[in-house]
Amino acid sequence: MKKKIVATMLAMTMGCVLLTGCGGSEQTASNGKVVVYMPSPTGLNEQYIQGFEAKTGIDVELFEGTTGEIQARLEAEKDNPVADVVVLASWADGLAMKENDMLLSYVPQNADKLYEGWQDAEGMLFGTSASAVGVLYNTTLIENLDADWSELAGSEYADKLTVPDPEKSGSFKDFLAGYMESTGNDWSTWEQMNANGLLVAGTNKAALESVITGEREILVGGVDYNAYVNMEKGEPLDIYYPESGTVINPRPAMILKTSQNVDNAKAFMDYLLSDEAQQMVADAYLLPGRADITTDKRVNVSDIPVLEGFDWNNMVSTSSEIAAKFNEISTK
Repeated sequence: MKKKIVATMLAMTMGCVLLTGCGGSEQTASNGKVVVYMPSPTGLNEQYIQGFEAKTGIDVELFEGTTGEIQARLEAEKDNPVADVVVLASWADGLAMKENDMLLSYVPQNADKLYEGWQDAEGMLFGTSASAVGVLYNTTLIENLDADWSELAGSEYADKLTVPDPEKSGSFKDFLAGYMESTGNDWSTWEQMNANGLLVAGTNKAALESVITGEREILVGGVDYNAYVNMEKGEPLDIYYPESGTVINPRPAMILKTSQNVDNAKAFMDYLLSDEAQQMVADAYLLPGRADITTDKRVNVSDIPVLEGFDWNNMVSTSSEIAAKFNEISTK
């Protein structure tokens, strides 16, 4: 699905106005466009675009899809590149793009305020927002739940669990890779869940829907912001992060080396780390990339237990293989 979302242009006489409010950028306003590929949430993307266009007069052409859909589109367009800025829901997939020499180096304004590790040393990936996976459950069917990952493999949870397909969910794929590395490649938990009737539901949205409707009671490895959004809507959900830890997944924002609108792409990267855009992130129940911005609407980074003993660089080469093996196990 391709959208072009166009907001009212600034008057032409403001074509050289500084991007005030965009983290102090020295980039000047311009005409022209920037082509951006981003994953959901749709509402946040629309706010980004409206805010950016209002400040710069630069049109944004948006393609919105899952990380897998964005990757497929980039592959299809490799001989005739279109995108300028790409945002993915998987840090490991962003690192893979870097390894494949697809990215341009540019350090946006306010990058020094990002959490440690949410940018690479070469200035190509920037975690302007993030999500974590946790355990979501239907509160009309379960009053309270705090079982750790391995405990959910117990027989008392037979036919109650669902997970996203890791080959369709970048967040769950990265979590699995981090989990396997931190546990010494121990598959026993997932094998036992499968033996107990684990349902691999497809996308995050499909897996969550199966819990909201009561088809399943517990979503293992669900993206947290989806839970918070649906809880605000009044759905019977709660979420927690198991005590042994999870993976906080920065969503990398990147400029492609093939960008045909480099100055506008740089301006968009500046905007993503501006005060205005980072508040939009918090309001959308994602984790802001900047450590100086927190929220009372959800659990913040400092309160989320994180798995120990995994390395993002290792996960670049292992995550896809692990996702495929997980699905192989789940079909047995």
